Formats: sequence, C-alpha cells, structure tokens
Amino acid sequence: QVQLEESGGGLVQAGGSLRLSCARSGGPFAINAMAWYRQLPGKQREMVATIFSDGSTDYADSVKGRFTISRDTMWNALYLQMNSLKPEDTAVYYCAAGILVLGGAVASEYDLWGQGTQVTVSS
Repeated sequence: QVQLEESGGGLVQAGGSLRLSCARSGGPFAINAMAWYRQLPGKQREMVATIFSDGSTDYADSVKGRFTISRDTMWNALYLQMNSLKPEDTAVYYCAAGILVLGGAVASEYDLWGQGTQVTVSS
C-alpha cells in the first residue's frame, strides 16, 4: 500500500523559514506530478506548489519567490522550502501525488494524499 507522510511542520515567527518533507513508501506508483496543498478550517484546499515529471514547477501567486518545491529523482521524497513566512501561510499542509495530473491546481487530479502537517506562523 503506497503512502505519503509529511513532516517538518511547526511554529515559526513571521519572516522565518521551514522545510517540509514528504516521504513516499509502499512500492511502485507511476507518478507524473506531486504537489503541496494547504487548507484552513472551513476552507477548500488550495494548491501551493506542483512539480511535474519533466521538472517543471508551478506556484500559487501568494508564495512565488518565497517557496521552492523539489523532489528526489525516484519520487520517494518531496520537499517544500518555505522562506519569508507570513501569518497568512498558517495552515495544514498536505503532500499529494498523481498518476495523470494535467494542470496540477485541482485537488481531484491527485490520487494519493498524506495526513497533513500543521504550519503556524506567528506575527
């Protein structure tokens, strides 16, 4: 059974940095894209960053220039380097993997999700 597990969340002051990690386990899975999403209580999940098999990336406008998504070559690990954090970045962050992701910004495109990790940015 393929699973995703996030780590690296926590409490940080505004202007600080965090690095999220996502580990994939459980066997082969034909991934063509992985992404980080985030969600606030009562709100829909929103795409933060996506990385595709050709290495291309996409970011939400709100995080461009501050966050960087990366992965290892075998899709066993996904990372999100978050710099210059703001209180509005506070959310639960989820890792996702998809077999046939086209745009990357729609949550339903992804087949596998982690349990999430809380990121809290204090002002």
